[in-house]
Amino acid sequence: MSTGLDAGLTFETFVVGPANRLASAAAHRAAESPGQGYNPLFLYSASGLGKSHILSAIAQHTERMNPEATVRYETVEGYLDNLTRALQKGDEGIARDHYRESDVLLLDDVQFLTGQAEAQEMLLRTLDTLTSRGGQVVLASDRPPAEINDLDARLLSRFSGGLIVDIGQPDYETRVAIIRRKAEDRGAELAPGVAEVVARYPFGNVRELQGALNRLLAVQELEERTIKEGDVPGILGVPPGGGDGPAKESATAAPAPPVAPPRPEESAPPPEPAWKSAFREVIEAVEAAGFSSQRLRRHLDGRAEPEDWREVLRQLRADVDRLREMKAELERLGNPWPEAAATLLRDPERIEEAENLLASARERARSFPSVTPGPDLGALADRFPRLAVRAAEETMAGERPQYNPLYLHSTEEGRLRLFLEGVARSYRAQHSGARVAMISVPEFAEEFIRAISDGVAGAWRERWWTVDLLLLHKVEGLAFTERAQEEFFHLFEALKRQGGRIILTGDRPPGGLEGVEERLRTRFEGGLVVDLGKDEGSSTSRAAEGEERPGHPASSGPDPSEGEDILSALRAFAGVVEDEQAAAARGASDAGGVLETAARVADDREEWSPHRERVVWVWPHLNERIVEEDG
Repeated sequence: MSTGLDAGLTFETFVVGPANRLASAAAHRAAESPGQGYNPLFLYSASGLGKSHILSAIAQHTERMNPEATVRYETVEGYLDNLTRALQKGDEGIARDHYRESDVLLLDDVQFLTGQAEAQEMLLRTLDTLTSRGGQVVLASDRPPAEINDLDARLLSRFSGGLIVDIGQPDYETRVAIIRRKAEDRGAELAPGVAEVVARYPFGNVRELQGALNRLLAVQELEERTIKEGDVPGILGVPPGGGDGPAKESATAAPAPPVAPPRPEESAPPPEPAWKSAFREVIEAVEAAGFSSQRLRRHLDGRAEPEDWREVLRQLRADVDRLREMKAELERLGNPWPEAAATLLRDPERIEEAENLLASARERARSFPSVTPGPDLGALADRFPRLAVRAAEETMAGERPQYNPLYLHSTEEGRLRLFLEGVARSYRAQHSGARVAMISVPEFAEEFIRAISDGVAGAWRERWWTVDLLLLHKVEGLAFTERAQEEFFHLFEALKRQGGRIILTGDRPPGGLEGVEERLRTRFEGGLVVDLGKDEGSSTSRAAEGEERPGHPASSGPDPSEGEDILSALRAFAGVVEDEQAAAARGASDAGGVLETAARVADDREEWSPHRERVVWVWPHLNERIVEEDG
């Protein structure tokens, strides 16, 4: 809590009327959005009309909204004392920084800057520095800036560049409301008509009004009786409408003779309309619960009965209930934007903005599609090239993966999906609670379109940027898209910066992707590109194995049970020692026991012929190839 301020002087206890409505609204904005509205905000009025109350309310509301904010309240006298001590100690820089580092600076009694050249110069520099860094400045004075003698022209210019607001004397209705509110704050009960009689006295300010109320309550408490409206003139000494204020009694003066109570038609105003009483009750309940009631206060200030005032009350109650529901749901969702929520969830007039915030929070917390249970990458390893499996394992395990992104390509979409699903299961088993997203490019683009339609694109983007492992397949679907490519590029860069892992799959190598921006294609190629090949158990692969090609005898396929023995015999016979890493790079599979040729090219070009001296044929059933020659 800022020092020098009364904890009871809040916006909730500040009675708003026509004379102070603008000042109250501007103060609310300064407290809820420091530095974004009227800066500086300059309030002025005669003494006792609520300037200090508003300063205190701004301080407490700001600290409630943002407990980390630095709020400083000073009177100009205190400001001058600090400056004087700093100058004497040679610590002017420390004193200057003390104010410049504030988020909100509240300065009261600015009129005392008169003739203080050094203080004005220091305040000028403080204002410039604080406002330039987004801080809020609120000043209060008993006169407008132009009437402060010897005020530096530069300061006058700064004050005029913000908002200057006059607080006038409260009207009769506002005085009645003030008396009732202050009696309630004291826990006292006033008899009917008493507040109305006191409000008719021509008090010059709210302090005098409160002093009169204090006197009535003191008599009521000491004499243990309820003060009636007819007793008021005898206690205050002046009948309503007479003199310049309550009589000032001296210590030796005899008590004022009782004054005949005024006629009922003079002292008792007409009873308050039912709608006003109902509005006041709801205002008190709503503000006590921590919500804004400005919607109802505007109706009270306007004095005209709303067309359907019961519906106005019903709608306000419904909005307050809805704000409570949204607050509870936001807390369940983790409330990713607490500062914005704190402001919106208190104001029924901003309920649409609160609904938008909730929709964004729902999008932000939405889970990614789950991968169905099944074998992990280790269980599937014998079905894929060893290089691809090892690269995926390194991508999952490394703190800063060497191959990022890992790009896999194959003409068999099912084979690519099977690999990615195995990776997803392995990664989740290794990293409990990790955020894994497996999605195709068409699904990614459709999600983005939905987010735009729902007005939650920002939250959608934030959600994707939290991914630990991104598995994106059908990359060829990026071709000739616009926003999808743009969004994926920014996602790619964000994940790379924060250490996210990226594995991509497509039906062709990155160099063959058409309609994909060069900046994306080069990033795909900048990681590791691996040909995942074909599934040897698929009909497509079996047909390919049975096809005769130049220099290749037709075969019905290998027998896994015999492959290893035959392969070893052939290697020994041919004198060829096959390097495992070279075999993996060419996509050979030891588990299948097939080595087509030591010189086979990886891209299977259409025209190919074997080297005459380095060809090794693999025949799974060797006995079928033996030709016996007659004696």
